[in-house]
Amino acid sequence: MNKGVSDYFQTGIETEFAMKKNVIILISLLTVLAFSAVGCGEKNYKDGVYTAKSQEYTVDEENGEDEGGNGYGEVTITVKDNKVTNCTFYTYELDGTLKDENYGKEGGNVANRDFYNKAQKAVSACSKYAEQLAEKGSLDGVDAISGATINYNEFREAVQTALKEAEE
Repeated sequence: MNKGVSDYFQTGIETEFAMKKNVIILISLLTVLAFSAVGCGEKNYKDGVYTAKSQEYTVDEENGEDEGGNGYGEVTITVKDNKVTNCTFYTYELDGTLKDENYGKEGGNVANRDFYNKAQKAVSACSKYAEQLAEKGSLDGVDAISGATINYNEFREAVQTALKEAEE
């Protein structure tokens, strides 16, 4: 069977049409996938100020774990446009006493210089954690500081609790 010029011309047009159709379908699928992935896993937060506490941490002296004392952390965050824009973080003794420049002293005096230095390192880490969060806008960019990991865990827990409160 002989094919004429019009048969080849018709087949070429059909092939070109089929290719364009496939490209359009592919672009459409990619667009749908891109739009569906945009909000994947992201949470929306209401603008506002939120305060939350971590659970209380207690030293397990029976097992020899005496690294940082007892207490809890409290965070206050400001959320604006789905990001944390301001943050404060303080830690407290179990009785509610703020851990400040006196934390690690005994009777108002530094009885154990090493313990006092460790305690003060943990206190200074609180403001650093808060600054990192406000700079980065989320917990993803907040790094633990050596010697202040208990505070870091309290900080993360309190921030997560505050953000849960802010969820829409």
